[in-house]
Formats: sequence, structure tokens, C-alpha cells
Amino acid sequence: MLSCASLRDLRRRAGVTQVELARRVGIPSTVVSAYECGRRQPSLEVAGRIITALGFEVRLEPSRRRTLDPKVQARKLIDVLLLAEAQPYRPRPLSKARW
Repeated sequence: MLSCASLRDLRRRAGVTQVELARRVGIPSTVVSAYECGRRQPSLEVAGRIITALGFEVRLEPSRRRTLDPKVQARKLIDVLLLAEAQPYRPRPLSKARW
């Protein structure tokens, strides 16, 4: 999300007032002020509209999230279950009823 300082900085770099930005985005200028002061957070949709209205471009990087091979995941799960089975079972005493 946009931080209040980065939003203010982007707006100033674009040479746009809060009132002009609000007009371009279609929101009240008081909301732009609240975003810049950190009293509110714009939704993802509004943040995108603000960035576009300031003349900047939003580019999303493809996810670099790595996932394990399903066979490796299955083996790790089996290892965990075997380890859990090997642990001694020690039941905890029941607490007394509080009547």
C-alpha cells in the first residue's frame, strides 16, 4: 500500500495539489488529505487510480514464490507424522470442574 509520505512525495513530484488529485481520482480532497496524514488507507483500486492520475505506471512483478515438488511435500509430511507417532503419549490430567 501507499504510505502517507510516499503518496505526498509522489503528488509533489507530479506537481499536483490535493484538490487537483482528488478531482482526477473522483474522491473528496479531504480523503486525499487523510491518506497523506495516515488517518486512512486507500483501497488497492483507489491507490491504483491515484498512481495513474499522477502520471505514474504500476507494474507488478511475476511471483517468485517457490513451491516444493508434491513428492517432496508428501515425503516431508510422512516424516513429520512418523516423528509424531514416535513421541510417547502422555495424557494430561483433566482439570476439575468449576461448579
